[in-house]
Amino acid sequence: MLPELKVSQLRHFVWVAELKGFHLAAEKAHRSQPAISLSIRDLENKLSEDLFEKRNARTSKTELTPFGQYFLPKAKELIAHHDRIAEDIMLLSEHKTGYLRLASVPSIASRVLPDILLKFVANSPSLHVSFYDDNSAAVLKMVESQQVDFGICHLFHEEDHSDMVFMPIWQDRIGMVCPNNHPLADKQSVHWKDLRQHRLISNGTSRLLEDTVARPLLEHSQFYVSNMISLIAMLEAGLGITTLPWYAFPEESVTLQFIPLETPVVTRRIGIVKLSNKSLTPSAQALIDFILEHSKN
Repeated sequence: MLPELKVSQLRHFVWVAELKGFHLAAEKAHRSQPAISLSIRDLENKLSEDLFEKRNARTSKTELTPFGQYFLPKAKELIAHHDRIAEDIMLLSEHKTGYLRLASVPSIASRVLPDILLKFVANSPSLHVSFYDDNSAAVLKMVESQQVDFGICHLFHEEDHSDMVFMPIWQDRIGMVCPNNHPLADKQSVHWKDLRQHRLISNGTSRLLEDTVARPLLEHSQFYVSNMISLIAMLEAGLGITTLPWYAFPEESVTLQFIPLETPVVTRRIGIVKLSNKSLTPSAQALIDFILEHSKN
């Protein structure tokens, strides 16, 4: 049967060997000398070998036996291995190292997350982060397949996702987006019926209109564009108009106008989505806590 070696006893042995005495080792360990002697004796019993030569005088230096000389580098190796693992686990629990995977809808990914992630990783240079941005349906699939630790998206029908936990954080209003020179561009707000007179380009967020009186707009759409970059290019080219949540609107645009949809008023809730029956890694949970705390400010 293999001996059960305690790291504390290995440290005591190394200190006695390096400092050439039990008294100095006891001072380093902040223990009494009898306690160190007892620790070494227990270690020798486990190994069935003496580690130090017998001393005839209290002033004599402590010398290793041949077995002790052989065991000393092994003990140092065991201590170093233990300390490396302990440090890795400590850093992982403090989200300063490890691997983190998350997915988000593009609007939050571009407007909110850069600042949050910059602050979060400031003290975690060894934390590796994989980030994916896609529409809400794709984010949910990544969460369900455990491709990511958690997602940030909108749940169109929360009752259909009993296996998930949804923590709403951000809320934005739906509006109409059109070029600056469009006939509707000077309006303060628009009625959904006003949009039927113009070519409509639907997108992934258009599903927000499904359960409202504006549902006919979805059937009225002549184009569907899933990619936000392509959608913006189509709008800037004057191909048509679209509906978007405020966070999804490119706020730096000088060619497009966002006009709130007044009838009906439609809002989108975006939040963190994770599986209800799966525990998160310390890094993932720490980031969620950080996002929740940051969103309060």
